[in-house]
Amino acid sequence: MRQVVMHGPGDVRVEDREDPKIIEPTDAIIRLSATCICGSDLWPYRGAEPVEDQVMGHEYVGVVEDVGSEVRNIKVGDFVVGSFWASDNSCEICQAGYQAYCVHRVLMGTIGTQSELARIPLADGTLVATPGMPEPDLIPSLMAASDVLGTGWFAAEAAEAGPGKTVAVVGDGAVGLLGVLAAKQLGAERIIAFSRHADRQALAREFGATDIVEERGDDGVARVKELTGGLGAHSVIEAVGTQEAMMQAIRSTRPGGHVGFVGVSHDVAIPGDDLFMAGVHIHGGPAPVRQYLPGLVQLIWDRKIDPGKVFDLTLPLDEAAKGYRAMDQRTATKVLLTP
Repeated sequence: MRQVVMHGPGDVRVEDREDPKIIEPTDAIIRLSATCICGSDLWPYRGAEPVEDQVMGHEYVGVVEDVGSEVRNIKVGDFVVGSFWASDNSCEICQAGYQAYCVHRVLMGTIGTQSELARIPLADGTLVATPGMPEPDLIPSLMAASDVLGTGWFAAEAAEAGPGKTVAVVGDGAVGLLGVLAAKQLGAERIIAFSRHADRQALAREFGATDIVEERGDDGVARVKELTGGLGAHSVIEAVGTQEAMMQAIRSTRPGGHVGFVGVSHDVAIPGDDLFMAGVHIHGGPAPVRQYLPGLVQLIWDRKIDPGKVFDLTLPLDEAAKGYRAMDQRTATKVLLTP
C-alpha cells in the first residue's frame, strides 16, 4: 500500500509499505475512502516536535475489509468512522465519556492513517458504522467527524457553550471553525470568532459566528470585553495550543466562566497569580471524540450540519507533501487526501 512517512521536519514522502494485517483478534482492517492532514501534524513538520521516519495520520473513514475473530459489532463491508484514539469503549473511563483516556487506548498516529489501508485496534469500541454507504459528497463531513468536528464539539462542551451564552473562539483553523459550528448547534446566543483571514471569517459566519475580532493578545481581550459590557465571554474555546492563545482565552473569559482548551499545548505555562485571580473553570485536553461520534454521524447523515466545508483543498494521497506545504503556508485551512 501507499503511506505517508515524515522522515524529518519538512520531509514528507509517500512510500510503498507492507499492507496491514490482523494482529489482535479485536482488530479490523479498513480501506480508506479519505484521510486528511491535521493541524497537529504541522508541529513535527515545522520542527517543534521531534520526528524521524514516522508514519503519519490519525483521521480516517473507509470500508471494512477484514475483522478479527473477536469483533462483533463491525462487519466486512461497513462504512466506518473512527476516532484518533482507539478505545475499548467499555472500561470505567470510557463509560464516563473520556475514551481518549481509555485504559487500553492506542494512538492512531502511531499506526498512521494517511494511507490506503489501516489497521484499527479495538474495532468494536473505536469504529462507528454509518447507516449505509454514504453519498460521495458526505465523505468530507464524515471525515471531519473523525477528529476536528469531535474536538471542536468537546471544546464547546468543555466551555459550557449553550443557550444564552456568549462564546469566544481563539483559533481559526479547522478545530476553531468547527468549535463555532458546535457552539451554534449547542444553542449559543452570540459567538465571537478571532480571525484575521477573510476566507476563514466567512466560513466562521456561515457556521454561526455573530462577531469577528481581528485583534490578538491583550488587544483581542479588550475587544471581547468591549463587546460584552466589560465582563468577558461566558465560554471561550482555545484551539491553538500556544502561550499567547491560552492567556488570551483565559483573559477573555468572565469570572465564573469556562475555558475549553483543545489546542495541542506547546510550552504553555499559566502563571499562578493569573490563574488564581481569573476565577474561571478550565477543562480540555485530547478530545474523547468517540463519545460524540454516533450523534455527529447522524447529524451529518441527516444533512443537518456540513462540517466538511473546512476542507478547502483536496489532493491525491501521492501529493501529500504538497498538502503539508499548503497548510504550513496557510494557503489551505485543511487538506483532504484521497487514496
